[in-house]
Amino acid sequence: MLRRQFNLPHADLLKKAIRSFSLTERIVFFAFVLIFIGSTFFMLIKVNSAFLVSVPVSGGELIEGIIGSPRFINPLLAISDADKDITALVYSGLLKATPEGKLVPDLAERFEISEDGKTYTFFLRKDATFHNGTRVTTDDVEFTVLKAQDPSLKSPRRSNWEGVTVEKIDENEIRFILKQPYAPFIGNTALGILPRSIWKNATNDEFSFSEFNILAIGSGPYKIKSVGRDSAGIPNEYTLKAFNDYALGSPFVTNLRIRFYRNQGELARALEQGDIESASGLSSNIIKEFENRGILIEEAILPRIFGIFLNQNEVALFTNKEVRKALDQSIDKKALVEDILSGYGVAIDGPIPPKENPNVQNASSSEERIKVAQKTLEDAGWKRNAETGIFEKNTKILQFSLATGDAPELKRAAAIIQETWEALGADIEVEIYETGDLNQNVIRPRKYNALLFGEIIGRDRDLYPFWHSSQRNDPGLNIALYVNNNVDKLLQEARETTDKDLQEKKYNEFEKIIKEETPAIFLYSPNFLYVVPKEIHELSLGQLTISGERFLNIHEWYIETSTVWKIFNRNK
Repeated sequence: MLRRQFNLPHADLLKKAIRSFSLTERIVFFAFVLIFIGSTFFMLIKVNSAFLVSVPVSGGELIEGIIGSPRFINPLLAISDADKDITALVYSGLLKATPEGKLVPDLAERFEISEDGKTYTFFLRKDATFHNGTRVTTDDVEFTVLKAQDPSLKSPRRSNWEGVTVEKIDENEIRFILKQPYAPFIGNTALGILPRSIWKNATNDEFSFSEFNILAIGSGPYKIKSVGRDSAGIPNEYTLKAFNDYALGSPFVTNLRIRFYRNQGELARALEQGDIESASGLSSNIIKEFENRGILIEEAILPRIFGIFLNQNEVALFTNKEVRKALDQSIDKKALVEDILSGYGVAIDGPIPPKENPNVQNASSSEERIKVAQKTLEDAGWKRNAETGIFEKNTKILQFSLATGDAPELKRAAAIIQETWEALGADIEVEIYETGDLNQNVIRPRKYNALLFGEIIGRDRDLYPFWHSSQRNDPGLNIALYVNNNVDKLLQEARETTDKDLQEKKYNEFEKIIKEETPAIFLYSPNFLYVVPKEIHELSLGQLTISGERFLNIHEWYIETSTVWKIFNRNK
C-alpha cells in the first residue's frame, strides 16, 4: 500500500518556538489557542443556524374530549355535534372550506360554473382514494347525492340537493344542473362522499343500522383505527390515524384520540385532570375559569345571531315603530355580552353576523339608554300610568310576553332584558320552554308575542330563508314574520348572483332597511371557544359555521418539528 506523507509547513519551527517559551508564556499561548478554537466553533454554529429552519414533521398525538356519543359517522345522517365532529375528520367532499371562508378543491381537481349559474361541472382527482384503498370515482359522488335526495332516507342534507339534476359524464367528470341560479349551492359540494362499493347493497331501512355508521370508511384526513366501548357497547373513545393518501396531503399529527362525555361537567373535569388536552362545547363561564389559569383558548366569531323577534301578527303593539325602536334603544348589548357570554362574543345591531368585532353602541350607561328610549315613546304620545308606571297610549298598553328556550344563557338573557324593559316602563312576562317544546309548539305555529332566539346563518350568508316574505310560515325561518317587497327583491338577487361585490351591495341595502324598520332587536353573536394545548401549531379556526369545522385545516396542524437547511425546506 502506498502512502503519501503530508507535513505542516514550518511545524518544526513552531515546536521549537513553543519549547523556548517560559511556563507563563506557554499558559498564555495555549489560552489564546483555546479561545481561537472556541470562537471558530461558535462562529460555525451561528453560521449553520442562520441557514437552518424549523419544519413540521409527522408525529405526536392529540387527545380531544367531546360531549355526547356518536351514532351516525355518516355525512348523510350526522345530526349531533359528536356525529358531525367525527364525520368531518373521516370524510371529504368535492370541495373543502378553508378557515378563511373560501372553497378549494378536495376530491375534485377542478370545477367549472356555467355563465348562467345553473350548471356546475366537477373533475375528480385521479389519485383520490378511500381509506380501504379503493379509488374515488363519480359513481361514489352520484350515489351519495342521489341518496341525499331520496325522501325515504330522510337525510338532513336533502334540502341542499332538492331539484338538482345529477349527470355522470364518465368516472372522472360529473355535472350538477340547477333549475335556477343559486350562488350558495357551491357550498353544498363539500358534502362528504360515501364509498358506493360499501353502501350500495344497504336499503334505506337498513341504512341507519349499518355498522359503517360507527366503523366509517371515508376519504378524509383521518381513518378509524379502533373504537372503544363502554359496558353497554356504546362508543366512548375513537382512535384515529392519519390517512397518508389524503387528497390534500397526509396530516402531520399522527394520531387523534377522541373521548366522549355525557355533559359539560364531565368534560371540564377530564380537561382539568389531564385526561384530555382539547375540548369545545364548554360554557363561557367555565372557559373563563380555564383562561384565568393560563390555559390557551382559541376563539372564532360564529355566523350566528341572537335577537328578539317581534310578532306583529300576534301583538298589534309592535306595529308601532316607536315601540320597536324604544325597546331596542333601552338594551345595553355590550353589558349583555359581558354578563351572558363572559365577554366571549360581540354585540350586534343588524341581521348579518359580523366577521369581526363591530362598533355597536356608544359608552352611555344603561340609565342613559333607558332615558333615551323613554323619550322616544313620549315624543310619539306615550305616557306612563301614574299608578302602574307602565307606558300607555289611548287604549294601548306596553305589555307583552317574551318566549325563549331553557338554555342557561337564554334564561339569563331573558331575565336581564325583562328587568331592563320594566325599568323602561313595560309590563313583561317571560315564558321559558324546553327546546323541543319551543320549536314544535311555539315557533312552528308562530304562537309567541316576542321570541328570544338564535339563528345559524351559515358561511354563505344566505339570508333568504330568514327574511323573505315567502318564508313566514313553517318550515320557513322568517320568525319575525317580516314582509317587505324591496327586501324580497334584494334577497332573491343576492342569492342568484355569483358576483361577490354585487352580492355584498345587495346585502348592505337589505341590512339598511332592516335597521331602519327594526322588525327584530339584534343582541349578540357568540364566539366559538376551543381549548387547545400550546403544542399544537398552525391551528386556524377562521370562519366556522358548526363546531366540526374547527378541523378544517387539521391536515396542517403539527406537534413535532425538525430542522433542515433552508434550501431543503419544501414547506417554504
